[in-house]
Amino acid sequence: MLIYNTTFQVDEEVTSNFLIWIQECYIPEVNKSGELKNPRLCKILSHRDEGSSFSLQWEVENSTILHQWHTKLGSKLNEEITNLFKDKVVGFPTLMEIIQ
Repeated sequence: MLIYNTTFQVDEEVTSNFLIWIQECYIPEVNKSGELKNPRLCKILSHRDEGSSFSLQWEVENSTILHQWHTKLGSKLNEEITNLFKDKVVGFPTLMEIIQ
């Protein structure tokens, strides 16, 4: 089992809209595909004064399924984030393997 994590750095002026969009649009759309499971949205605690950071984590069976999902839907959703929020939201993906 793998964890697919995206850390989002979000400008303060769009934080509320970003959280609404991620919870009402992005997560439900990904859930429909059935390839990524058990979403977990976390706020990253930081001493930075500029904006907020969030971690969105999904469980995925293997990297082949993740690649298929990204080709089918993930790249489209990335474009949507860019179109909606421009440079006010930046995401950094990380793939992690569960050891224990």
